[in-house]
Amino acid sequence: MRHNRISVAIAAKITLLFFLVLFSHISHAQPRSRPGGSSVIGIGVHFDPVISWFSTDIETVRNEGARPGFNLGISFNKYFGPNYSFSTGINIINAGGRLVSSETTLFELVNNALKIVTVGPNEAIVYRIQYLSVPLGLKLQTNQIGYFTVFSDLGIDPKIVVGGKADIPSLQVKAERATSEIRFLNLSYHVIAGIEYSVGGKTAIVLGLGFDNNFFDITKDIGDQPEDKVSHKLLSFRLGINF
Repeated sequence: MRHNRISVAIAAKITLLFFLVLFSHISHAQPRSRPGGSSVIGIGVHFDPVISWFSTDIETVRNEGARPGFNLGISFNKYFGPNYSFSTGINIINAGGRLVSSETTLFELVNNALKIVTVGPNEAIVYRIQYLSVPLGLKLQTNQIGYFTVFSDLGIDPKIVVGGKADIPSLQVKAERATSEIRFLNLSYHVIAGIEYSVGGKTAIVLGLGFDNNFFDITKDIGDQPEDKVSHKLLSFRLGINF
């Protein structure tokens, strides 16, 4: 599909530009410690409540409400200046959304065998998606002011779908596997901003707000399903501890 090829090209250019800028900063920076003289490596854990929803590019398929979820992970920061670091880690993301089509849709479910169900017009399909994500970002932070440090983190997130289920309330379908309807790979950008509150030494409590948006279509267009692009958006509330 043409819009998917365009999305891939745009995402590839964004990824290349991001790494060129990042490596340019690293190559011109002298490795130094974090503010206060602590280690050049920072480690953190987080458990973020998430609100997620879909957006579409055609009128016949639309988002219908948001879903709660969570983002559980561990982060690593490699400092190349007192206020700059390369950020990465591993995240398990549980998110979803609700889609409604104005047309009758055939939908694939996979349990012990493939099952195709007919979803009527304006009947919701609720997606439950689990991602394994490896964020790659650049973290910027202020000098510590009292006990507080303000930070922002922006970057890209390669993602693998490790689980996908669907609810179809009108057909009494509950949490059945729908991995054949969901694309296996995706790529998103993330923006996070917040504060770190020092509780002694290198340990700090982290509070923040983040936004994540996929570049690629999250759903497959199987058979006579409408040709659309469904983007997955996530609003997260960062709750974490840095060590």
